[in-house]
Amino acid sequence: MLRAAGMTAAAAAAVVVTRTRALADAPKDASAGKLTPEQEKQLAAAKFVYIQSTRKDGTLSKPAEIWFAVMDGALWVGSSPDSWRAKRIRWGRPQAKIAIGSPSGPAFRATGAFVKDAALATKFCDALAVKYPDGWPRWEKSFREGLVDGKRVLIRYAPVAG
Repeated sequence: MLRAAGMTAAAAAAVVVTRTRALADAPKDASAGKLTPEQEKQLAAAKFVYIQSTRKDGTLSKPAEIWFAVMDGALWVGSSPDSWRAKRIRWGRPQAKIAIGSPSGPAFRATGAFVKDAALATKFCDALAVKYPDGWPRWEKSFREGLVDGKRVLIRYAPVAG
């Protein structure tokens, strides 16, 4: 497919190497699809996570600060469908590096996926209300209504083992 886009075999191989290196920088201590107890502890203490999604060339984006919730062994965020993280998932590049607490904090690799489930959206919003009691009143309507009308998407980031 890459060669059909006008790339030479060497250029296509370079893209594969670049993509592999970009995600190799993130620690690989998460069990298959679930956060470790240490990561859950770090996330409980953190106010934000910093998500780096995977660009077309395989490099990671600049870290983007975002509110989050931990549910069912994964990290969840509510995002604009026009955000780069959402676009990249839609374009088939769901791999991300997630740093906890600061852009240089402990990090893990994860795979993002959209979740369309009203009960999980409600559970996510309820978790944000607990985690962010000071800011939640200002953003509650935007999150709750946005997850219903499509102005926000719910994304589950499952840690990647290995």
